Amino acid sequence: MTIKPESVGMCSTRLARLDRFLSERYIESGRLPCAQLQVMRDGHLVHQTVLGKASLETGAAMAEDTLVRIYSMTKPITSVAFMMLVEEGKVALDDPVHRFIPEWRDLGVYVAGLPGAFQTRRTDSPMRMIDLLRHTSGLTYGFQTRSAVDAAYRKCKVDPFDQHEGLEGFIAELGKMPLEFSPGTAWNYSVSTDVLGYLVGKISGEPFEDFLRRRIFEPLGMVDTAFHVPDEKAGRFAGCYLMSPQGKLAPVPGRSFREPAVTPSGGGGLVSTASDYLRFCEAIRLGGALGNVRLLGPKTVALMRANHLPGGGDLSDLSISMFSESIYQGVGFGLGFAMTTNVAKTQITGSVGEFWWGGAASTAFWIDPVEDVSVVFLTQFMPSSLYPIRRELRTMVNAAIIDSKA
Repeated sequence: MTIKPESVGMCSTRLARLDRFLSERYIESGRLPCAQLQVMRDGHLVHQTVLGKASLETGAAMAEDTLVRIYSMTKPITSVAFMMLVEEGKVALDDPVHRFIPEWRDLGVYVAGLPGAFQTRRTDSPMRMIDLLRHTSGLTYGFQTRSAVDAAYRKCKVDPFDQHEGLEGFIAELGKMPLEFSPGTAWNYSVSTDVLGYLVGKISGEPFEDFLRRRIFEPLGMVDTAFHVPDEKAGRFAGCYLMSPQGKLAPVPGRSFREPAVTPSGGGGLVSTASDYLRFCEAIRLGGALGNVRLLGPKTVALMRANHLPGGGDLSDLSISMFSESIYQGVGFGLGFAMTTNVAKTQITGSVGEFWWGGAASTAFWIDPVEDVSVVFLTQFMPSSLYPIRRELRTMVNAAIIDSKA
């Protein structure tokens, strides 16, 4: 239930603009099938928008409890799971990855060649756990279509969604690929967080998906967050769409998310709801705990929110990626998400230390620890790069803060 925004220093009139903006620009125009926005300040829900159709085929309306694919918004959850093991002393950020994946000890950096006949050179230093968390591992994504290594990923189907041998099979196939660069020397959006998911399972001694359910989802009351949608919830599952050559929304082909995942993707495999994900956001905003449930200590959360890019640089300095869920200027990267290092450089209103990420179906979240604001935006449209909706929403939500704590 929402409260009066003015009671926590936000303007109801300015928040109401969000409904009109989303409806007129994106829903009525046919650019997006649906939209849901939840804005929370000081732990209180101050605004919610629910618009459009969850299914264009059946005509089912978007609802507060609609399930959606959150894709890369899975990454912060996986990163938190890994940091829980760091807190327990089972692994450290500077541990080499080959401590737990011995067959990766001799991974080399690509020089030339094709799959089966790669020429590589030795890395300057080993890949470490922190490299997986901050995407400086040297790994990549096949969909980037930027390099010969990307092409090798595509040819060999090195992606959890294409892997039928479980996370162990995924790690084995990934170990046959060369690295894009020596770990710690550049930033590249990649399957690094999928490797973290595998490591969570191996280090904890229980399946990755069970760890998330037992240690995060059930304690936080994230009742609808999982790696697939069971039959009893299928009626609440939104369709996912792209823009056809005819300028109409059309279903995205690919994985249905209706069957249990053979290879649960820690980088992009979860489905969730706005209320579930907002509970996760609030736990992180509040220093790792929500109510009586503590996932992490506040010092660990502070470490995750710090900029861990080598030399304290921005993504604009270190990224070689052709794709990410983030702009580059004034943006650093923590342990699992991007964060603002310089508000002026981003050219978006916000706060230093604000952190966020998004998903391939244009979903997004952000947390502003200065203003005590958490926001979740859900839709189901690919690709996420087509519209500037994330920048627009952050600008409009921040414009509704009339009692700033900065």
